[in-house]
Amino acid sequence: METILIYKLPRLSREEMGKMFGLSELKQTRFYQEVFAEGKEEGKLEGKQEGKLEGKLEGKLEIIPQLWALGLSIEQIAQALGLDEQVVRQVAQPKS
Repeated sequence: METILIYKLPRLSREEMGKMFGLSELKQTRFYQEVFAEGKEEGKLEGKQEGKLEGKLEGKLEIIPQLWALGLSIEQIAQALGLDEQVVRQVAQPKS
């Protein structure tokens, strides 16, 4: 039985395992619950990282007009903030 589980289960899709074990029974297993919890935690971490990156970018974009008003060039702003010059240009010189 152990050999079958080790070699067969890694190749089965979630749907196949659900059919084999019954979905409700599968969800009640400790293995399923642990994997689900790990996946949920990984999702939270990825979401936090993505949110931090978006926040950093938003902060950089918000400061561009102030740097532009101080007389810095598009190139200087882009270099200082680590942004593409085209992005800086679009934010610094909005279309009317």
